[in-house]
Amino acid sequence: MLVSVVIPAFNEEKNVKFVIREAKKIENLKEIIVVDDGSTDRTAEKAATAGATVIRHEKNRGKGAALMTGCFAAKGEIIVFLDADLCFKADDLEKLLEPIKKGRADMTVAKFPKARKKGGFGLVKSLSRWGVYLMTGQKFNAALSGQRAFKREVLKSVREIPAGFGAEVGFLIDVLRKGFKVVEVDVNMSHRETGRSLRDFAHRGRQFTDILVTLLRKLYAV
Repeated sequence: MLVSVVIPAFNEEKNVKFVIREAKKIENLKEIIVVDDGSTDRTAEKAATAGATVIRHEKNRGKGAALMTGCFAAKGEIIVFLDADLCFKADDLEKLLEPIKKGRADMTVAKFPKARKKGGFGLVKSLSRWGVYLMTGQKFNAALSGQRAFKREVLKSVREIPAGFGAEVGFLIDVLRKGFKVVEVDVNMSHRETGRSLRDFAHRGRQFTDILVTLLRKLYAV
């Protein structure tokens, strides 16, 4: 099964080449697509130099829109989402792909180790976990994780990914409601960690708001 890797990126010139380099090591790779979501730095240039296909949004449209742009362009039988600030090894990516290739899952979600430093108060993660549980009756510790792999037929059935920071949670809810098998996979991946500055709390506030709005829309869509 051929694999398309989709990487949404906004001002990630320092790390995007690393993500592409590791993704290139996986088996049966078809393509790596970087969606530059209106970056003001050299993200697009760095990604192209590293060998990715680059699609550029002239203005920042948010993560959900970037993921959808990448999905429309992807040609693989399996699609993988990776964040551009990720630190990981190709072996962890293979772990995500294995249950799908062996027919044990339709979608996998990466479950990270505990963060090494304190960030927020866990409100965003708690909202995500409980939101998914209340909407689907299924518990996922990593409902907010952006690192996931899924069969093309999953996307064809769900058809869209919610906008903004509610993308991952909304997509997971829709996939579960459609009856697809989703499993969490323990990996040794990490993000660039946030702290407790005003900027960090503002970011988490936007996440919380987007996810809450997404959950409310899913609730009334039933």
